[in-house]
This record gives sequence, structure tokens and C-alpha cells, in this order.
Amino acid sequence: MKHTLVGVPGGRIHVVEHGQGPLVLLVHGFPEFWFSWRHQLPALAEAGFRAAAIDVRGYGRSVKPFDVAAYRMLAHVADNVEVVRGLGADTATIVGHDWGAVIAANSALLRPDVFTAIGLLSVPYSPRDNTRPTEAFARAGGDEEFYVSYFQEPGRAEAEIEPTCAHGLPGSTALSREMRLRARNASLRSRRVARCATGCPTPVRFRPG
Repeated sequence: MKHTLVGVPGGRIHVVEHGQGPLVLLVHGFPEFWFSWRHQLPALAEAGFRAAAIDVRGYGRSVKPFDVAAYRMLAHVADNVEVVRGLGADTATIVGHDWGAVIAANSALLRPDVFTAIGLLSVPYSPRDNTRPTEAFARAGGDEEFYVSYFQEPGRAEAEIEPTCAHGLPGSTALSREMRLRARNASLRSRRVARCATGCPTPVRFRPG
């Protein structure tokens, strides 16, 4: 696998490539990075494609602007377009998972000249309406706090997670029982929402706390 840094407005995007052929751009979700596509990269390469998995801005080795405005959807779309150009291609199939699915959908909508085919995993397409995303997430949580809302306040998650890093990665037994239960409940709720939106059964996989 080949690691590359592609220049984009405001910094660089880290890309991991594998294979030769038509370009397939892979966009990860939260809180992941290119490594979540480690199994798909060789599979796509073997099938005759040039697979390229990015670290979305703010993640991994990609640019991490401090300004919240630097993470608007138009910035993500521009990053994806520049990655395609930086890899010497004119068009690509774009595949996104979780939050990456939202980015992929908007990339294809805004730049159909670049992204000629699309795949969305875990999160179905939802057109924009007048509801603020933070309000929608708050309602999705019901009586409990939705996991996205938990990460909205700067420093809150860091204060709880960072002290555990010396003992293991998040998700290990070093995490507080409260946080593991919160993650478990958020996982269940988000998958129930996805099943209601698509009408299709959605698998639920988590480690009991």
C-alpha cells in the first residue's frame, strides 16, 4: 500500500492507495481513519480497481484546522475533489461509511462531473431540511444524550478519554463503565434509526459492558 499526502485548501489530506484501474475513493466515518478500509483496499485492488482511502480532515495524518468553520461540508467536498485530481484522475466512484456516507453523498450531489458513482454504508441519504443537525441529534437521543451531542462541547470528551490512554485505547476495560454504557446505548439507537429510515434490518454488534 502506498501512502501519499495530497495538497488541499488549507493543508494536506493523507491517502492510502492500492491497486490499478478505475479510482474508488473510500471515506471513513467517526471516529475512524483510513485503517477502517484495510480489508477493502486489497479486495478492490484484486478486483481491478485503484482503491484510495483517505483520512478525512481532522483525522489521522490529514490537516486538522482549529476553526470549526473549516469543517463545513463544502470543505470536505473540495478535499475529495482535490484528492481525485491529486491522484491524476478525472473521475472516481466514491464510497462512504457512517459520517463518510454523508460526505460521499454531498460530494456526488455537488460534483457529479467528478463522482460518477456512489456507495453509502450504514447511513442512508437524507436531504437537507430546515432542522439544525444538532437539534435532530438531540431528538434522536430521546431521554438520553445522543453520542454526537456528547462530542459537541470542546474538551468534554477529551477530559474523560485522555486519562485512559496510558492504559489502553478507548473501548478497553480502562474506560469508565458509564462511558461504555453510553457508547452501547448510542450504538443501539443509531442502528434503530437507520432501520426505521431504510425499512431494512440493520445488524447490531457491540461488546457488552
